[in-house]
Amino acid sequence: MTASAFATDLDAYLAFLELERGLSRNTRENYRRDLEQCAAFVSRLGARDWRRLKAAQAGEWVRSLSASAASSQARKLTALRMFARFLVRERLRSDDFTALLSGPRLARRLPETLSTEEVGRLIASAGGGDPASLRDRAALELFYSSGLRVSELGALTLQQVDLENGYVRVFGKGSKERVVPIGSRARDALAAWVASGRPHFVKARTRSQLFLNSRGTGISRVSLWSIVKKHAARAGIAKGVKPHLLRHSFATHLLSGGADLRAIQEMLGHSSISTTQIYTAVEGRRLLEQHARFHPRNREK
Repeated sequence: MTASAFATDLDAYLAFLELERGLSRNTRENYRRDLEQCAAFVSRLGARDWRRLKAAQAGEWVRSLSASAASSQARKLTALRMFARFLVRERLRSDDFTALLSGPRLARRLPETLSTEEVGRLIASAGGGDPASLRDRAALELFYSSGLRVSELGALTLQQVDLENGYVRVFGKGSKERVVPIGSRARDALAAWVASGRPHFVKARTRSQLFLNSRGTGISRVSLWSIVKKHAARAGIAKGVKPHLLRHSFATHLLSGGADLRAIQEMLGHSSISTTQIYTAVEGRRLLEQHARFHPRNREK
């Protein structure tokens, strides 16, 4: 067993965390160290690589962490679980070797979101009429309107978007298909991009991708991430705005407006309702903050 046998899949996973999940460099480095620590440990038990790692070997590593702080144990186990699910999703493994592992239970961290005012400023920052601005605005509107993952938005083709009826057909994790509505403002922005912006990007090699780069090919996840960051800076938003933050905002704002949790689950493409339920905690926190700020008995105090 060589370190490179573990490193290949780990490097692919870290790139996914950056481009798809938008995690910070510091978080990615923490995960790298945790998973490299795991690799070093299980290699001494005879594991050759991640794809043939046995659940019992992973369990031995988790048990070896018992002397560490609970928060450290939880983070390391989370890193391993997320990585195992990535390997299954990418079809590098057929099983989740962490399925039966357990660790200390900690309070779940709530996702950060943008306010509706911040979303408005973000999208308004791409208000120009030039082709690049039309593309950026359409992408931002669609991110927020439909709650797509960055990989899903980047992979869209013209055939997947039905502007007349107002929906987009998405192929998400595991190639699962779902239909997600497109709001009226996003439909207008997409119509302007397709009619007046996209033709300026078309080259001889262009195919049917919805969003194009300057070379006439489909826009990458890196470019979409950069577009979001650029317009967040222009809008003067201090938060670390990433494509996934717009997805969180989409779900939280729908719930605030009274949308059914099951409908939000379906639009997000979550396989389990428990994943979607985190947004009820976000909404609950918002209500507590509003109560503390505006209830007269709180103000008197």
